[in-house]
Amino acid sequence: MSEGSKSLGIDEILRLLPHRYPFLLIDKVVDYQALSLRAVKNVTINEPFFNGHFPGNPVMPGVLIVESLAQAGAILAYVKAQSSPKESLFYLAGLDGAKFKQVVLPGDQLHLEVTVVGNKANFWKIKGEATVAGKLVCSVNILSAMREISK
Repeated sequence: MSEGSKSLGIDEILRLLPHRYPFLLIDKVVDYQALSLRAVKNVTINEPFFNGHFPGNPVMPGVLIVESLAQAGAILAYVKAQSSPKESLFYLAGLDGAKFKQVVLPGDQLHLEVTVVGNKANFWKIKGEATVAGKLVCSVNILSAMREISK
């Protein structure tokens, strides 16, 4: 994907992320700019985590909302670094200021927006926000570390 592309379907996402079912939490990238990316996660009752979180009152776990934002950030970082999961992996190195404002339920469409705040050496600072129907669900500052894969 080159800078200026406007969207990515699932095939390109699968090339840019090492995650697979049931841990792939990005369905589509709807827009990409030089330092920001917007993506969507369609939340369905078929998600495996709803079986236990919580029976009779299904709520998407907050850690998975953060993971969705981290995956969106990884796509952006892979593109900016001109790398792929075949060459390196992005590991979660830190989280700051995570705030959760409302629950995410089956049937919701989670809109993810990530922005590169800084990049030095192999570390990436990314600001993430998740919304549902225009309302803020989660905000977090993510620190990721890119590490080459040992062969």
